[in-house]
Amino acid sequence: MVRQLSRLGYLEPHRTLFLLCDIQEKFRPAMKYFEPMVKNTNKLLNAGKTLKIPLIATEQYPEKLGRLVKELDVSHACGVFPKTQFSMALPEIMSKINEMGKLESIVLFGLETHVCVEQTAADFVSHGFNVHVVADCCASRLIEDRNLAFDRLRKIGCYITTSETVIFKLLRDKNHPAFNEIRKLVSEPSADVGLLAKL
Repeated sequence: MVRQLSRLGYLEPHRTLFLLCDIQEKFRPAMKYFEPMVKNTNKLLNAGKTLKIPLIATEQYPEKLGRLVKELDVSHACGVFPKTQFSMALPEIMSKINEMGKLESIVLFGLETHVCVEQTAADFVSHGFNVHVVADCCASRLIEDRNLAFDRLRKIGCYITTSETVIFKLLRDKNHPAFNEIRKLVSEPSADVGLLAKL
């Protein structure tokens, strides 16, 4: 039954992992909608922390590209892993995920959408995970690259979603103990990142 629910796009908190891909300082000047994307990502991370969703983050070649941006609170992350390959599916990350038990759903966000995010999503789909790509928490230098990546990701079976959709799928009920705290996080609408209506 749980497997069937996850195939329908449900998110079960105890079977979900957040993956934050390479939102680093050196990318800031080059990425379209970088600032609003970071704002939305911070909301999602705070909600994940409140709902006790495990988080793994990566930094692409941090010696040259810098660390994760300071606006993002990743203090609760299970690890922040440096990498040179584009996909987040590093052996050490896959090992960490295996240690976590029966995870079924990956919530993926970061940059660049058409490079590291897309390759990460494809790898996790190939490993049997349900992958939710958070569109308003992703960025590329060109909008066309980002949006075409969303099209390709949808075709391989990913859910293209938004930060608030993820939050409310995890929350599920107004009577959830964390509802009031989450309500404060979502009281302000998500920042506009130029998503097309077709998404």
